[in-house]
Amino acid sequence: MKNIQLKRLMVVSLCLLLNVHFAIAQKNDAYQVDVCVYGGNAAGVIAAYSAKKMGKTVLLIEPGKNLGGLSSGGLGFTDIGNKYVVTGLSKDFYRRIGSHYGKLEQWVFEPHVAEDIFKSYIMRAKVDVIYGYRLSAVEKAGQSIRTIKVEPSAGHAKNKVVNAKVFIDCSYEGDLMAKAGITYTVGREANAQYKETYNGVQLLDGHQFPDHIDPYRVKGDSSSGLIWGINKGTLMPRGSGDRKVQSYNYRVCLTDDPRNRISITRPKGYDSTRYELLVRLMEKQKNKLSLNDYFIWSEMPNRKTDINNRNGFSTDMIGTNHGYPDGDYASRSKYIEDLTAYTKGLFYFFGHDQRVPIELRNQMLQWGYPKDEYKNNQNWSPQPYIREARRMVSDYVMTENNCTGKAIVTDGIALAAYNMDSHNTDRLVVDGMVKNEGNVEIPGILPYPISYKAIVPQQQECTNLIVPVCLSASHIAYGSIRMEPVFMVLSQVAAVAASFSIDQGIGVQQLDYKKINEKLTVDPLLDGSTPDLIIDNVSPMVKIEGNWDLKPGHIYGPNALFYNKPDQQPASVTFNANGLKAGQYEVFSYYPLTDQGSNITTIEVFDGEKSHKHSILKSDVKVLGQTSGEWVSLGKYNIKNNTKPYVRISNLKADGIIVADAVLFKPLANPK
Repeated sequence: MKNIQLKRLMVVSLCLLLNVHFAIAQKNDAYQVDVCVYGGNAAGVIAAYSAKKMGKTVLLIEPGKNLGGLSSGGLGFTDIGNKYVVTGLSKDFYRRIGSHYGKLEQWVFEPHVAEDIFKSYIMRAKVDVIYGYRLSAVEKAGQSIRTIKVEPSAGHAKNKVVNAKVFIDCSYEGDLMAKAGITYTVGREANAQYKETYNGVQLLDGHQFPDHIDPYRVKGDSSSGLIWGINKGTLMPRGSGDRKVQSYNYRVCLTDDPRNRISITRPKGYDSTRYELLVRLMEKQKNKLSLNDYFIWSEMPNRKTDINNRNGFSTDMIGTNHGYPDGDYASRSKYIEDLTAYTKGLFYFFGHDQRVPIELRNQMLQWGYPKDEYKNNQNWSPQPYIREARRMVSDYVMTENNCTGKAIVTDGIALAAYNMDSHNTDRLVVDGMVKNEGNVEIPGILPYPISYKAIVPQQQECTNLIVPVCLSASHIAYGSIRMEPVFMVLSQVAAVAASFSIDQGIGVQQLDYKKINEKLTVDPLLDGSTPDLIIDNVSPMVKIEGNWDLKPGHIYGPNALFYNKPDQQPASVTFNANGLKAGQYEVFSYYPLTDQGSNITTIEVFDGEKSHKHSILKSDVKVLGQTSGEWVSLGKYNIKNNTKPYVRISNLKADGIIVADAVLFKPLANPK
């Protein structure tokens, strides 16, 4: 009897011990949070930080091992379109970049600087992050996601389960959206679907091959087969739809600093036949003997580059990624391996293949991989440029008509302003010649609002999911919206919406978008600090004297005031800051680059008590990056209560065009 009791006691003890271990395992492998953000790119970091600042418990899941996605993965020469659209924490990120380089804000930066800043957001807000896990399953109860399961991206760690009240899908691929059963599309709509012009198949001149480049392995012999990189198929009618996806590439960071340079060596799996088409292009373009003829070669701080696609054959691996958006993890991994080998091989080819003109070889040999970048990934970017994958189809689809101002949404929660843009989608034989198909570059897009409905699914599909990256847009409209600064703005909106949804106990579709806008207007950094005062030229706080012309263009906001009258009659634009809280401010004027601009711009700052005169020399304004201009500091001023400070731009001493665009009062401490 005693032995039986002892055995029973041992069994009970063992069960209790097992239960304890099981409970610990469950605690470590199961999460219960308010908000779960999937994808640790720039959008994901800002979403997670914002939700935490809104007082919510947050979990950020990043399938890789780095934060920041493309913004820390090589795209340091930021695609902006118009600084006017960059608000809130998105602007704060570029301000922090600027602080690192000693400026107000900066749009050109090194990858590791960006990643350090993204890490700082996570550390300051104490956001929990799971690295190296990818989505494996989504469980729903009716119209709501209850649980997601994630598996290790590599290795043999245990799966994890996440329960959350609201989920935010910030992935470039829209994986959470897709597994949740949300309606989405891949590829290009026919122009007729949304009454567009630049969607669907497009055979245009951008990044194109010149005529008469032979596509066959043996020139003139179609039976010999196609050169690598050319797809079989027939060019479809212009504007017709398909499921093809614009090409991906890497934004490559190289350096010519010998102290920080790792030589570009022959990569594993190198195959020089992949570049035969490039050889034929070079034979046709014998006068193109600069690397700038084959790559967009943007200079970065500390002797580094952000290299992008240019010409008919470059870093875009055209026509090879059509299966990527809906591909499984294995096929995606294989594609990325191929893209990596292709890109590394391309740079090695430029530097070492005897068929490359010696001028190009010598230039290429001056460059190498930076030792101080991507240290945990063999000095190579961990983030390929997934320009477009899945796109949600919600109750509102953003289209070309929104980009051009023909259709204006009534529930705008962010702005976009980039060109309608698509990289080439396919490479085919057309009339016996090799041609790239799909490139579109339509400039002149003014800031336009993005619908709140475009980032939430249809209500009958899911009520607790927000999709700020793979949002609801046609292919060509997505090409205008898909900029990293805009993704960050949209992800902050998503986090505020998620928090309001939890607080009010309603689905994300039922929220009042105006309340979201109000929150981000009065508290754009979600920390209670006083926001900047930016006065654009269209503000009622602006007084115009003289005959100024209101013109759109590549400036700050939708337009600016231009003065270029030969009579030289006195003219000025006064930006009044009446009612500004007392405190110390740094004051800036936006200086856009303008053809035939005056060498001198005269600006007066009145701090409420004294007047301060400034002469801005055109030669002193250095514009960095893909932007229309720069904020020029006019000094720091102590503003007292009940005064009427202003900034006045005049035509005094002008010898060319004067532009009055916008002014900025930036608090240097939190005014009382």
